[in-house]
Amino acid sequence: MAIHWFPGHMNSTRSAIHDRMKAGLDVVIEMLDARVPGSSSNPLLASLTEGKPRLKLLNKQDLADPARTALWLDHFNSLPQTRAIGLDASVRAPAKALMDECRQLAPLRGGMDKPLRVLICGIPNVGKSTLINTLMGKRAAKTGDEPGITKIEQKLVLENDFYLFDTPGMLWPRISVEQSGYNLAASGAIGRNAFDEEEVAVELIRYLRGNYAELLEARYKLGELGGLSDAEALELLGRRRGAVQSGGRVNMQKAAEVLVYEFRQAVLGRITLETPAEFLRWEQEAVTKEAEREAAKKERKLRRAGKWKPESLA
Repeated sequence: MAIHWFPGHMNSTRSAIHDRMKAGLDVVIEMLDARVPGSSSNPLLASLTEGKPRLKLLNKQDLADPARTALWLDHFNSLPQTRAIGLDASVRAPAKALMDECRQLAPLRGGMDKPLRVLICGIPNVGKSTLINTLMGKRAAKTGDEPGITKIEQKLVLENDFYLFDTPGMLWPRISVEQSGYNLAASGAIGRNAFDEEEVAVELIRYLRGNYAELLEARYKLGELGGLSDAEALELLGRRRGAVQSGGRVNMQKAAEVLVYEFRQAVLGRITLETPAEFLRWEQEAVTKEAEREAAKKERKLRRAGKWKPESLA
């Protein structure tokens, strides 16, 4: 599912990050959703902050599959100039640990004459504001269940020589990895008006059937699903959860809302929608599709100009 969603304040965030880089920056913290670590890692942010040490925070790890979280931590910690830790932003002790991680990433910075300058970024609704409030010990940032709560950059002094620059949540203009679109929508990173909830729920149940079938059965008592399509499985789920209209028809929108909500709240259990190996494969598939799209675009252009030959695309 391709998502095109880039509100004006996200463009402002891009400009703010660019300006912050020019003003001087020592470490970049990227806050990720532990349920979708690859999909929530922003390629636009990577290009804007290229060359800077980075700390990957896998937030909401209490909602994610712990075995898969371990795989993702190993993956990120194997990257150059990168550290990664799991986090539940509501717990003070682990949140405090991020300052020590940042100091290890920039050991030559510190003290009043060389304060550590850290930028914290993430996709919308990843829990960044909750983390900041935990770090500050007070309500320094607004929080909420909908993406896009933070609108302007904030400078926060966590310690006398530790400056944290907070930016609004930012997606990238075009999400080309198809599965990432579904996963970001399922996780709550994308506003409801930007996607079809039933389409996302059908894709979610497809993945859960293949990877967490026992959790689906334990929650919804679906029985044997082998002969059902994913849409039919969602319909059965809706019937089990009482999403039935007059005449016995299942309200598919309501069924979708139930599944997506219960995934987000971990009612089904601790689930992660991707592994490092899966995400790498999806990225490679996206690159191939983009190359095919560009080749087709070039062919159409050459045909219109009367210049097309098979070897033109070589």
